[in-house]
Amino acid sequence: MSVQELETAVTRLSKEELDTFSQWFEEYLAEAWDRQIEADIRAGRFDAAGQRAKADYEAGRCTPL
Repeated sequence: MSVQELETAVTRLSKEELDTFSQWFEEYLAEAWDRQIEADIRAGRFDAAGQRAKADYEAGRCTPL
């Protein structure tokens, strides 16, 4: 199915169907985001940022929120 076919199908949904679809799609996107973040963490992509944050904290360059 193409993106255009999906767009057309979505425009034909009833309000209730659109609400259900929207909720499902938001959950789908959130889960995909979580999987990507977890993969990035396992791959070490945040290690340098974490080290900089720790160094800033230890040097007293952080303020409470």
